[in-house]
Amino acid sequence: MNASDKQSDAGTTETKPRALRPRDAATLVILDHSTGEARILMGRRRPDLVFMPNKYVFPGGRVDRSDRLAPCLDVLDAAEERKLLVDMKGTPSRDRARALALAAVRETFEEAGLLIGSPIERASMPAAAERTSPSWQRFLDHGMRPRIGTLRLFARAITPPGRKRRYDTRFFTTPATEIALRVDPPDNELKSLDWFSLDEARSLDLPSITRAVLEDLSDRLTTREPPVAQPVPFYFFRNGSFHRELITA
Repeated sequence: MNASDKQSDAGTTETKPRALRPRDAATLVILDHSTGEARILMGRRRPDLVFMPNKYVFPGGRVDRSDRLAPCLDVLDAAEERKLLVDMKGTPSRDRARALALAAVRETFEEAGLLIGSPIERASMPAAAERTSPSWQRFLDHGMRPRIGTLRLFARAITPPGRKRRYDTRFFTTPATEIALRVDPPDNELKSLDWFSLDEARSLDLPSITRAVLEDLSDRLTTREPPVAQPVPFYFFRNGSFHRELITA
């Protein structure tokens, strides 16, 4: 009998369930300052979803393998890349950091119909773009290519053990001026999509971690320190206790 097995009262061997390994995920908070007060885009997850049903969240989701290879018109800011590499689980790499940012852009397109990027002439389109994955092809078919240079990491959180889904989620911001095109969302995972002030967002039915990072976002918006110099709160559980540490570049 190995260490993960135990003997039941009936004398049979039971195997302790193996803890789920968190998967890389990314979320994008779009900041609209056009009315003076910052507004953010949020939507309500469908009630039939296994993970956080009926909760209001920012557009986002897990990293797809194709996010590492998707064509992009620019690169991550160097300081943001360094923050993403801090305590990256598994094998840290710049490709994974890039994939996190691109996943946030792709998920925002799929769930909210907003394309963060710029148009590109078909004549100047790289040949590799013609052989991309279906998950990115819908984005590229609009004649757009993603941009990630304005994305700023402002929080990170790992889902606690024992949940049905576990993610190591990075929360990014980008200004609404980076929206190059608005279309009908390809997916229907989010309902009631709308722009909310921070006070309005606080009154929504939010997951506890979303409520926490909303306050981190509020702090970031009120400080005079440039985003590149601001530390990134990192939420996780260790040995049954909740922790909040700060990541610096």
